[in-house]
Amino acid sequence: MDVLRRAWAGVCANRGAPGVDGMTVDAVAASGVDVFLQDLSERLRTYTYRPSALRRVQIPKPGRPGESRPLSIPTVADRVVMTAAKLVLEPVFEAQFTEASYGFRPQRSAIDACEAVRVAANQRREWVFEADIRDCFGTIDHDALMAQVARHVVDRPMLKLIRAWLRMGVLEGGVTSPTGAGTPQGSPISPLLANIALHVLDEVWQDEGRRLGVLVRYCDDFVVLSPTRQRAERARELAARVLGRLGMRLHPEKSGITCLTRGGQGFDFLGFHHRKVESWKWRGRFYLQRWPSARAIRVLREKIRAATGRSKTERPVSAVVADLNPVLRGWGAYFRNGNSGRKFNAVDGYVHERLAILISRKHGRAGRNWATRYTYEWITRLGVYRLTGNVRRATAHASR
Repeated sequence: MDVLRRAWAGVCANRGAPGVDGMTVDAVAASGVDVFLQDLSERLRTYTYRPSALRRVQIPKPGRPGESRPLSIPTVADRVVMTAAKLVLEPVFEAQFTEASYGFRPQRSAIDACEAVRVAANQRREWVFEADIRDCFGTIDHDALMAQVARHVVDRPMLKLIRAWLRMGVLEGGVTSPTGAGTPQGSPISPLLANIALHVLDEVWQDEGRRLGVLVRYCDDFVVLSPTRQRAERARELAARVLGRLGMRLHPEKSGITCLTRGGQGFDFLGFHHRKVESWKWRGRFYLQRWPSARAIRVLREKIRAATGRSKTERPVSAVVADLNPVLRGWGAYFRNGNSGRKFNAVDGYVHERLAILISRKHGRAGRNWATRYTYEWITRLGVYRLTGNVRRATAHASR
């Protein structure tokens, strides 16, 4: 029961939409959490628990108009049991995971992965293999995944439970379809299962791939930094071969090899654009820097534009600013870790411009009026969160 209570607390914190039964977290809380957890505990103890089908919804991809990705939503009861299983299994597999893996792991983050990339690139690894796995969560081979789980889990009821979650049907448009491969993207345990499957790649890299380059993986996003193009090519071949054993394939158009020498090319990884820049202090030396990618900037600008559009002219300015500030603060908290100063300045300018246009429309004035009426002092008085001055720069050197 203690594990189920911890799991319930995690599900409550994440909230989330209801599953196929329409039951929400609030509805469970209103009807009695203790009764709900006791019933779940009893069903698990007597082996009568059966997962429900997943509710499939399509959500738009940020920065990619017209594109969407499927999200499979379990019921609240299934989310609690999945979270409980994750709490039990995670320490077991954490002891096996390698230093190359950063995604969805305790005490590790996307910024840590970016730092590992920076350090490796500054140690004369000028060639980068950028990998894009085509529909990773939807293509993982169930037998291959369960074989990896069974290497460290011998409890048969737990293995049957994981197998049942992998086979959960998907309800979409009133029709329930079976799932022959993949893990349900949107369930609490899916990131852990994806890491377990892709741990095969990490293990191979500790052996065969060690000479080819440094692997940095954040769940299904990974790069390999190599000293030569030939080794980067061999890294791509090795990765494709290993992923094939798991039922996955590299996206031929989105996977490629980039040369970082003297800042000639850069690459996008985990929302940042990574590129070598000449040192202002030591001319002729180039070090890897990172700043928000063009896509990350585009997504933020779309949110700012939506918050300050024509339809918002009837709202009080304070309400518009109250909606904008959490967006800017959250975006800045992530991208402040790098060399984002110029991009932050540009975003602040765009916010200033959009608010000046909004207020000009509100009062029937033509143009922006930000040089004469809606100045820097004006926007400061509004209390708009400013990104400028909040950058945490990474050091320029090759070692930490």
